[in-house]
Amino acid sequence: MIRGTYAHPKAFWDRGARLDEYGINAVFIHGKSIDQATFDRAKAEGCKVFAEFATLNGRYDDYVFKHPEARPMDDSGNPAAEATWFLGACPTHEGFRAYRMNALREMLTERDLDGVWMDYLHWHAQFEDPYPVFIKTCFNDSCLDAFQTWANVEVQGQNVSEKSKWIFMNAAKQWEDWRVSVILDWAKEFRSIVKEIRPNALVGAFHCAWKDEDLGGVRRRCLGLDFKALEQYVDVFSPMVYHGRSGKKPEYVEAFIDYFSQNFNIHTEPDQYPKLWPIVQAHDEPRIEPDEFEKVLHYGLSGKSTGVMMFTLGSVAADDGKMEAMKRVYLEHAGR
Repeated sequence: MIRGTYAHPKAFWDRGARLDEYGINAVFIHGKSIDQATFDRAKAEGCKVFAEFATLNGRYDDYVFKHPEARPMDDSGNPAAEATWFLGACPTHEGFRAYRMNALREMLTERDLDGVWMDYLHWHAQFEDPYPVFIKTCFNDSCLDAFQTWANVEVQGQNVSEKSKWIFMNAAKQWEDWRVSVILDWAKEFRSIVKEIRPNALVGAFHCAWKDEDLGGVRRRCLGLDFKALEQYVDVFSPMVYHGRSGKKPEYVEAFIDYFSQNFNIHTEPDQYPKLWPIVQAHDEPRIEPDEFEKVLHYGLSGKSTGVMMFTLGSVAADDGKMEAMKRVYLEHAGR
């Protein structure tokens, strides 16, 4: 049973706390924040160390601002508008892809990580809000060329607006399937790099907690995420069941874990994959009370889940009530 935390443990350690004393046995940390001292201390306190890797986040290192051609293009031919806090990147932009895959290789070479979690593995959109932001992308030349080759169609139109309308009227399902295939290809290469350098490391994925039918199936249509198709490349699914940020009740966590457990090929046996380790909300956006946090930790370990973590450990460290809630849940599941 993975009893995890998300974010660098500095705020937790600054309180004089030890990870093992709270039943924590895994830390999930942004890859660039894992220096040798952090790695060694987490290991000394009995934890597996997993890295979060920003996959299709165009804001990362301001890439799309330095390389505007990598910014997603909407169906009118304009650069896609930024969502509340997120800006994706064009998944078919060769320069951006090479940049991220090189960064992945460098990170894996530096440290013997227990696994790497793909974050932002989706086309440009924002889903962590009560009112999600969906933008139809991407219609630049590299995407249109790749789609035509993949689907064996010739898109009609003189400009992006006309071409996008033609696609929606004549090849909408093919467009949707092609966009899924692009995300799958990213996951396939990602996995091959991880297994080449660290054969025993797990490949995980942080992703939106939407059912197939939610919002008219927009998860697959807009984000390009097909969980069944991703099973061959993902060892651990980590749905981001942030109930507060999504404007939902804590019970939403339990309901989604039950849904994912029943509808996808999730394993609970040791050394069989894929597994289910959700990430639940501790961050006060809006305010999450300690008893509410304790509930969602329990809910996150329901169904076929064999692990859980929270967003974020810093939010827990700032609240005595949440520290005690985490300790109770984790020590209970550790049999202590």
